[in-house]
Amino acid sequence: MFEDKYNAGKALRNKVARSLQADYKMAKGRPTVLQMINSSNYDRIPDLIPVRHFRMSKSPFVFYRATASFMARDLAPSPISGIQVQACGDCHLMNFGGFATPERHLVVDINDFDETNPGPWEWDVKRLAASFILAGREKNFSEDSANDLVAELMMAYTEKLNLFASMKLLDLWHVRFDLEQIAAQTKEERIKEKLAKAITKANKVTHDHVFYKITSNNLGKFQINEQPPLIKRPINLEESMDMINTFMDHYKSTLQPDRKLLLDQYEIIDVALKVVGVGSVGTRCYVVLLINDNHEPLLMQVKEARESVLAPYAGASPYKHFGERIVQGQRQIQAASDMFLGWATGPAGRHFYFRQLRDKKMTPDIESYDKFLLTAYARLCGGILARAHCKTGMGPQICGYIGKSDSFTKAISRFATAYADQTEKDFGAFGKAIKAGKLPILDS
Repeated sequence: MFEDKYNAGKALRNKVARSLQADYKMAKGRPTVLQMINSSNYDRIPDLIPVRHFRMSKSPFVFYRATASFMARDLAPSPISGIQVQACGDCHLMNFGGFATPERHLVVDINDFDETNPGPWEWDVKRLAASFILAGREKNFSEDSANDLVAELMMAYTEKLNLFASMKLLDLWHVRFDLEQIAAQTKEERIKEKLAKAITKANKVTHDHVFYKITSNNLGKFQINEQPPLIKRPINLEESMDMINTFMDHYKSTLQPDRKLLLDQYEIIDVALKVVGVGSVGTRCYVVLLINDNHEPLLMQVKEARESVLAPYAGASPYKHFGERIVQGQRQIQAASDMFLGWATGPAGRHFYFRQLRDKKMTPDIESYDKFLLTAYARLCGGILARAHCKTGMGPQICGYIGKSDSFTKAISRFATAYADQTEKDFGAFGKAIKAGKLPILDS
């Protein structure tokens, strides 16, 4: 069966040669950067749009993280093999990180699924590769060194793809990138030391730790601290509490019965609007504080779910509810997902999904990485993405299409460089629009 699927993937090279994956040309009639930014700001909270622009203005790499919609549009006319997977949709290097599984193991995996949708597997690979070129440039690597990152990324992706595609599916679905195991198995002392520090730090980011960091005790009642404009408690708290409570029951219905029983032991105490990330700034994201009878805290994130940026070009998800699209996509791709992952419909018909806030969460410290560490990280990301693509059953076909030569790797490297150039041009146009007063920005 593997051979049949492999040969089917290999035959697709006759339709789209691997070398064609290098192609990138700006499509005729592409909207201006100003038009695309304004379009992506649709229905965001107006007061937070200047915050979004401020965060995006840091560098081309940060701008890239916030403009997945640009790339989806630009990838639409590009050559595709025809192999579809459950795509991450926004597969850049900062959307990988560590977190605790329900069994309390620390793993590293893709951890942002706001844009997940069925789509071409190449789009994930290309977006991830371009992010490493941009990260290398931000760190003033030479062009050759930045391309080396992509070569290592693709080597790991291909190696792991062949391994995972030949595994039994049940075994594959149990594969996890356990951080303690990775640390124990690595022979590189610098990596071992870096992981040990990261694991120690992550183990401290418990609900209690976060609870005491973002809340205060006001006359015997805990409440979330304000940090305007990044964390704002609503003017009408009672109205916002009612809003959260109205769709809490709907959300609980999407959980397994045992997890619903657990959540029923907690009561909502406070709620606040919280600015998160870069691309999500301006969407409606809430932090919800719950406490049980034993005065044990639980912090939840309620995040607005919008249409995937892939949908207009790759086709709509089978899930009509955008929150369900995110949750079900995450469950397909990740090795282990948040035990409280669920979805609900809120006021004005807006879609939301729920998850725990910062449960032993780890974010890669790219700023401190030199080429050696960033190369190791690229290989890790490549392996994780390979497993994600194989979990949807398309691994053998992708293996067949890529084959044993480096033709596909070279094509992806050329594409990533070309698209990084495009991103830098877009970033320049973005900066000009800000200077011209056409885009509001937070006064720093």
